[in-house]
Amino acid sequence: MPNLVETHSLCKHYAQFAALQDCTFSVPQGEVCGLLGPNGAGKSTLIRLLLGFLKPTSGGATINGLDCYRDATAAHAAVAYLPGDVRLFRTLRGREVLRFFAKVRPGGRLDKAEGLCERLGLDPGRAVATMSTGMRQKLALAAILSMDTPLIILDEPTSNLDPTIRGVVSAMVREAQAAGRTVLFSSHVLSEVEQTCDRVLLLRAGRIVFEQRIADLRLRHRIQAVLQGELPLIPAAVQDHLVQVRRDQTTVVWETTGELVPLLGWLATLALAEIQIEPIGLQTVYERFHSSEHP
Repeated sequence: MPNLVETHSLCKHYAQFAALQDCTFSVPQGEVCGLLGPNGAGKSTLIRLLLGFLKPTSGGATINGLDCYRDATAAHAAVAYLPGDVRLFRTLRGREVLRFFAKVRPGGRLDKAEGLCERLGLDPGRAVATMSTGMRQKLALAAILSMDTPLIILDEPTSNLDPTIRGVVSAMVREAQAAGRTVLFSSHVLSEVEQTCDRVLLLRAGRIVFEQRIADLRLRHRIQAVLQGELPLIPAAVQDHLVQVRRDQTTVVWETTGELVPLLGWLATLALAEIQIEPIGLQTVYERFHSSEHP
């Protein structure tokens, strides 16, 4: 599939502070790509650069082949964007807000937006001023996801939503993908990124420090073994499948680099007092780069 989003050595500096450094990645058409990282990691700066709100210090980015800064107006036609701090017209009713967005966006559909409101459990007849924060988030989601654009950028789309509705949002994102649309999904909720996205980019201090497809991540496991004797030499056929994370006098911890099956036969031959095998998951990867002990 062709790439809908591309960045090449994208940087944004404020005096001596580097908000984003040497950011290079691509997102093919029809992929849901997750952006992870704590506040200050560079996610919002990256999104603002893609939307042309900021001028790059160096490097560049394109959406649908259009330069995100020089051709920002044309590039915006391909994007539906949900910001992390949604502001809506408080003097209008929900349905009037949806009607406004349907009219200003070519191909906007009020009926689709109202159908999304129903799935989200929101009454669009209510005045925006009387809606809770979660209700306004649902209204914004309905407006954005009803737009027929090649790219959707969602910044913290499930903030202030309960777990059930978060599942509905995940299903809606997958439906948009099934229709051929590309989604950038920025979130602090690791479980929903793992559930919703095809691939994840992890940012730290303005740099992409980890990138992997979720399907490949699910193949990886952490193995903690308590030994009854000395650990024998690891066979060459097994070495390529293991990375030793930690070892002391009695315990060794490995992480698999791929499928677990090739290792099971060798593990069965070891003199073990105890063994624990668990999927690595995004939580483990995230903590590796963003724990308080990480330099």
